[in-house]
Amino acid sequence: GAQYGGAQHEGAQHGGAQHAGHHHAEAAAFDVSQPTIRFLANFDASADASLLRKAMKGFGTDETSIINVLANRTSEQRQRIILSYQQAYGKDLIKDLKSELGGNLELVILAMMLPTNILLADNLNEAMKGIGTNENTLVEILCTRNNREIQELKAAYQSRYGKPLQKGLEGDTSGHFRRLLISMSTGARDEANTNLQLAPSLAQQLYKAGAGMAGTDESEFNRILASYSYPLLRAVFEEYEKIKGKSLCNAIKSEFSGDVQNGLLAVVQSIENRPQFYAKCLHDAMKGMGTKDDALIRLVVTRSEIDLGNIKQEFQKMYGKSLESQIKSDTSGEYKKVLIVLAGG
Repeated sequence: GAQYGGAQHEGAQHGGAQHAGHHHAEAAAFDVSQPTIRFLANFDASADASLLRKAMKGFGTDETSIINVLANRTSEQRQRIILSYQQAYGKDLIKDLKSELGGNLELVILAMMLPTNILLADNLNEAMKGIGTNENTLVEILCTRNNREIQELKAAYQSRYGKPLQKGLEGDTSGHFRRLLISMSTGARDEANTNLQLAPSLAQQLYKAGAGMAGTDESEFNRILASYSYPLLRAVFEEYEKIKGKSLCNAIKSEFSGDVQNGLLAVVQSIENRPQFYAKCLHDAMKGMGTKDDALIRLVVTRSEIDLGNIKQEFQKMYGKSLESQIKSDTSGEYKKVLIVLAGG
């Protein structure tokens, strides 16, 4: 669909940095975004609506049919099924799904039925309310988006919650970390300027803001990371390593701590290689005891139409096993089935 075209286009912008050095052979993977869920060509919303109605009518629920219909459609197509269902049966598909399904299967299906940016807005809202903010969610969603993605997300948040995203962030997060998130969610990055000649002087500025002086100037870090285009920043990260003899990520680890460190690392890692960053998030969602299902669902559902194919390649490279095999060992039943279909497995 047209609304996802930007992700493809964003890939194209990365081309400029290819000749800037060794990192970029690695980063070349995301010049071509590989979704795992594609627009179904001979799509028929009313036929799908009728299959869903049949699956839920009467006694018992045919979960397999529900999964086969919904997991193999794009977000936009699912929205059209909701309308067809309402038109044909005078019923709310979301309500019906809620009453028929339960557990994680219900969570993943309901996530799939929301437009992508609304799902992300809900996740942000959830992360900002209650006791203790879920900082990882805020970082994963806000620190990895280009201008267009941020603007669409802010519009969705505003329409859903009747207040600007910034208001939500201000109420809930502490100083340095809040400023980083607000910088990242400005969505005014100069994406057109890929003049790599600027890299050495920007790298010097980052160096000065960090261990070059006593005390760390975090606002200067925020400003540079939020203002310049991705290809230019990739070149800056390389220059930084030349000047300093260690990577910017290592410098951030030694100069910052806690949420601010996590946030800055996410920004740098997702600029260097976004699919690799998301592969790490998926791995984190499934490691140790207990699966962080909300993160797993969000990542698989929202990346499936953008770059989950690329993320799977990075996952395999980093962890020596496929994303699908990890999902299979961490989830079960129909819930597992949905995630595997979404992941193109």
